[in-house]
Amino acid sequence: MSERLQPGDVAPAFTLQDADGTEVSLADHKGRKVIVYFYPAALTPGCTKQACDFTDNLDLLAGAGYDVIGISPDKPEKLARFRETESLKVTLLADPDKSVLEAYGAYGEKKLYGKTVVGVIRSTVVVDEEGKVERALYNVKATGHVAKIIKDLGI
Repeated sequence: MSERLQPGDVAPAFTLQDADGTEVSLADHKGRKVIVYFYPAALTPGCTKQACDFTDNLDLLAGAGYDVIGISPDKPEKLARFRETESLKVTLLADPDKSVLEAYGAYGEKKLYGKTVVGVIRSTVVVDEEGKVERALYNVKATGHVAKIIKDLGI
């Protein structure tokens, strides 16, 4: 079971491929706040709702100084299909070996329909301009989550 991050922790560095196969690193965003959200699978109802909510609020978040990155175990080709199908504007990164998901505590045991399974734990980590964890939210709901983040961050 991976450790959950706490406010004040240094956010684990990562470099992953985006939907176009281009490498994107957390370090590329130094000096800006970053909302890194982890979701189980592209092109599924809950994950689509969440990604669309982030896309719909991207201008508001960017205006407040936040970049948004979504990470799932999907391969870049599936992320490209997800982006095109849903007209997504958020940066989607592929973590097929789940190393970043594990580093952020977003992979492990969870309850699914009353059963304990191992998988992606829907999570959001807000990283400050210095690369430290500002907030770490685990087991979040896909619906209404973006509105809650906006409210909590005072945007």
